[in-house]
Amino acid sequence: MVGGMADGERMRLETRAVHAGRAVDAATGAVTLPIHLSTTFERDPDGSFPHGYSYARSGNPNRTALETCLAQLEGGAAAAAFASGSAATAAIFQALAPGDHVIAPLDAYFGTIRLLQEVFAPWGLATTFVDMTDTAQIDAALRPATKLIWSETPSNPLLKITDLARVAQIARTAGVLLAVDNTWCSPVAQRPFELGADLVMHSTTKYLNGNSDVLGGAVIAREAGGLMERVQMIQSTGGAVASPFDCWLVLRGVRSLPARLRAQTDSAMQVATFLEGHPNVEAVHYPGLESHPGHAIARRQMRLFGGMLSVQVRGGEREAMAMAGRLRLFTRATSLGGAESLIEHRASIEGPDTRSPANLLRISIGLEHPDDLIDDLAAALM
Repeated sequence: MVGGMADGERMRLETRAVHAGRAVDAATGAVTLPIHLSTTFERDPDGSFPHGYSYARSGNPNRTALETCLAQLEGGAAAAAFASGSAATAAIFQALAPGDHVIAPLDAYFGTIRLLQEVFAPWGLATTFVDMTDTAQIDAALRPATKLIWSETPSNPLLKITDLARVAQIARTAGVLLAVDNTWCSPVAQRPFELGADLVMHSTTKYLNGNSDVLGGAVIAREAGGLMERVQMIQSTGGAVASPFDCWLVLRGVRSLPARLRAQTDSAMQVATFLEGHPNVEAVHYPGLESHPGHAIARRQMRLFGGMLSVQVRGGEREAMAMAGRLRLFTRATSLGGAESLIEHRASIEGPDTRSPANLLRISIGLEHPDDLIDDLAAALM
């Protein structure tokens, strides 16, 4: 079976993206996996479940296929698919215990920061936020109660680069786990397990799906058991599971992931280079640029620099908003990783507690021709 782990280990990434977790349907010969919408499954007379499924909250053939695929793509041993990236993130934190301590980055997805501050702090989970580009701050933040270091690199929205190998070393020495939000990279661009991470989280809504038409998330573990067992228990007991159709959509999107991300990375580099040289641009944040402070680390730990960048426009918030409003090809919308290029003003999205600069625009490069995107940006940067 192509979806088996042993086969997956022999396959190159592009081949895994097409075949991992998939097999020809034994009942019909269908090449594309059928969508199994049933919420319940028949028992044998002896009370057993001969096909391995009992109830949709605890398991479904489409979810099994997606989880097998994602585990093989990241090079992990187990995966759990959730209804959103935030649900996947929350399951990791909930797998800890009240009184435990987490170290997290100052520059990170604001939804993750809100989970830690507004949901899990009252529950009893303590968090110290640090600048993870300075690993000395991580060392200083360690406590006897520290159980997890949460990392996000490149970070959202400033694309700061964390040295994952160094952070993994700190985590191992301290006896704590390292979890990495790999949403902006996908396993095509960055492989956290090879750098020493223990858990990887994805918002499958983004690059893995790649079509802006499904919400989902996943947790992948380097090794089965341990904290991952609790994550899987929370998945089935809490019920924030990915639906069969959503799993099917993500699995469909994964097939084109390597080709899509390579094209988006190539275009992002061209767009970032153009913006860096424009007089009306104050700063460009993209790890592929040699001027980026984390460029050397990014070159070492990333296979591709990705399709995300941020730009700070001269003239403050008003000009940044006006510039975004003049664009014709970029859609002003939240999200990333789809075929269409998106742009958004992060500070207004995140609200009064935002750490995003007022003149910053976050850009997700799609699959349009890069020259057309550059022409659009040039016309908008008046």
